[in-house]
Amino acid sequence: MPAHVASVNIGSREPSTAKGVGFTGIRKRSVDSAKLRAPGPKHGGLGSGLVDDFIGDIRSHGGDYQAVYAFAREELDYWERRLGTELANGSFGENLTTSDLDVDAALVGDRWAVGDEVLLEVTGPRIPCATFAARMGVRGWLRIFTEVGRSGAYLSIVSGGEVRPGDPVRVVSRAAHDVDVPTTFKAFMGDLDAADHVISVGCLPEWELAHLRDMVTRRRRPRA
Repeated sequence: MPAHVASVNIGSREPSTAKGVGFTGIRKRSVDSAKLRAPGPKHGGLGSGLVDDFIGDIRSHGGDYQAVYAFAREELDYWERRLGTELANGSFGENLTTSDLDVDAALVGDRWAVGDEVLLEVTGPRIPCATFAARMGVRGWLRIFTEVGRSGAYLSIVSGGEVRPGDPVRVVSRAAHDVDVPTTFKAFMGDLDAADHVISVGCLPEWELAHLRDMVTRRRRPRA
């Protein structure tokens, strides 16, 4: 079957004890449709790229480069088998649960056409956080998720519009490099070889490249 949206998911404001922000929207519910629009900067913008999707920690999440989070249904199926529990669409906090699309094979900068209106661009991996760990309730979850390294992808919104379950997803352009989502994930999680490669390609925003350069410098600095 062609790649398509299996579920569109948004979160509501609810209490959170995982961080000091007090509230979270990580528990997503499926909806019949959602309007996507660029939310603006992470600090001072609208948060999520989906109208009515709540983000509690707006210092760490949301904004144009994390407007939409996509995760493959096939990956949820893998985790169902591994964890021995049922995982509904949206269980990992994703906005778009996809089917028949290898989200983690995406290159940073790939563009996806979704339905008739929406154009998205892959911006990088999802980095697991304390809220995600609390949501899953699995001991050692951050380590386990990191070891697998298939994080799903964040996307920016190039052109907004309505998205519905069943909408086709088409990869309409591929980036002119080889940096995929898992490589970028490894870089952010401390793999220095991956970080070197991502930095050399320069496919991320300058502030993220600066973060990686600083990490590499600190990790390779000789100890006194």
